[in-house]
Amino acid sequence: MDWITIDGSAGEGGGQVLRTALALSLVTGRPFRIERIRAGRAKPGLLRQHLTAVQAATQVGRARVSGDELGSAALAFEPTALQGGEYRWTIGTAGSATLVLQAVLPALLAAREPSALTLEGGTHNPLAPPFDFLARTFLPVLRRMGATIDADLDRYGFYPAGGGRYRVSIEPCGSLAPIELLDRGDVRIRARALVAALPEAIATRELSVVKRRLGLDRASCQVEFVEASISPGNVLFIEVDGAGIAETVTGFGEKQISAEQVASRACDEAQALLDAGVPVGAHLADQLLIPMALAGGGTFRTLEPSLHARTNAEVIGRFLDVPIAFDREGASVYRVSVGTHTRGRTS
Repeated sequence: MDWITIDGSAGEGGGQVLRTALALSLVTGRPFRIERIRAGRAKPGLLRQHLTAVQAATQVGRARVSGDELGSAALAFEPTALQGGEYRWTIGTAGSATLVLQAVLPALLAAREPSALTLEGGTHNPLAPPFDFLARTFLPVLRRMGATIDADLDRYGFYPAGGGRYRVSIEPCGSLAPIELLDRGDVRIRARALVAALPEAIATRELSVVKRRLGLDRASCQVEFVEASISPGNVLFIEVDGAGIAETVTGFGEKQISAEQVASRACDEAQALLDAGVPVGAHLADQLLIPMALAGGGTFRTLEPSLHARTNAEVIGRFLDVPIAFDREGASVYRVSVGTHTRGRTS
């Protein structure tokens, strides 16, 4: 089988290029070489979370691999057979454990056996989708497409200490079904502010901003105290629930950033989603491209696609003959169409 060669620095140029290539190589059986991995980043090459994703994919795909070491700028990956089952992967840093799942989830849905995964590392990392986004937003859409998958959080892992753990159970899925996510309908907005080993006042100050900016009442805002964590942390979630899809907007507490600033940034993102009237936010838009491409079709309305999403579409096109189109419908509204749903310009 011909090898696919990928420039890891192209487009967005981050770890998503590698994870998408791993995921689709496993599903299609097509081997690939990737060069210039994360070449434009401050720390180029494979970091711990990227290497863990490679190791996970190697196990699931019984793959032959070279270049699988920290700092490596090039990798060759050749899967031989898919194998579900019980797996445990530990990053050893606060690197995102939710991103590691991206590299193997499509393959495990296609495997013959059920799978039980335990992943350890960062579960709430500012540079990656947190576990709550995975559990409350992304996985419910996969279930609507026919997947049987569940995830449970055992322990929070905040940046920079990490140490979080979550478990995922996956049943084999013959094929995913196309889905349309076009209308948001009426929405319900809720907010949760999590604090671990930090003053409750941080959470109440964040929620005070959310109540004022988004017009929420007290019953729609909740402070949550995290006990299962090895380090301090603070996360603000704004959930926009409408038409069967619950979008999750996240703000992470950081040193030297006030609670009011954290909340204001999250409110800005939530308000942009509300003003556009679309059901799918920017982060979910990126995540939906692979399952829709594997399903052979799908469409959704979202905000202007990020370079991250467009790069993901380019990598998908290297493995699957499924067109992906980004059609502008308004000043900040786009219709993303995959496969048979495409119209107009394709990526």
